[in-house]
Amino acid sequence: MPVPHADLIGTLAAILTTSSFVPQVVRTLRTRDTRGISFWMYLLFCAGVALWGVYGVMLGSWPIIVANGITLALGLVVLWHKARERPEAGAPPAGDSISGPRP
Repeated sequence: MPVPHADLIGTLAAILTTSSFVPQVVRTLRTRDTRGISFWMYLLFCAGVALWGVYGVMLGSWPIIVANGITLALGLVVLWHKARERPEAGAPPAGDSISGPRP
């Protein structure tokens, strides 16, 4: 039995979760500073969001498709800037404390 207003709830959830990434993207674009951001977290996040998008296509669910498409674009902006980050002179290799240096 379908839940009443399920698409409305899904759309609202999509708007809230997707818009939560906008401040990080704006900050990254303004400052070009990604030192406090985990490369691996954003790489895995973008892969997961892409799979959610595929899942949405398989279900034909527009809230899932659109939200994950926008979120993937925002995440890729941050990931791209993180991948282009150059280490500061004399700084240890960039990486996460768990995973070590990033490629």
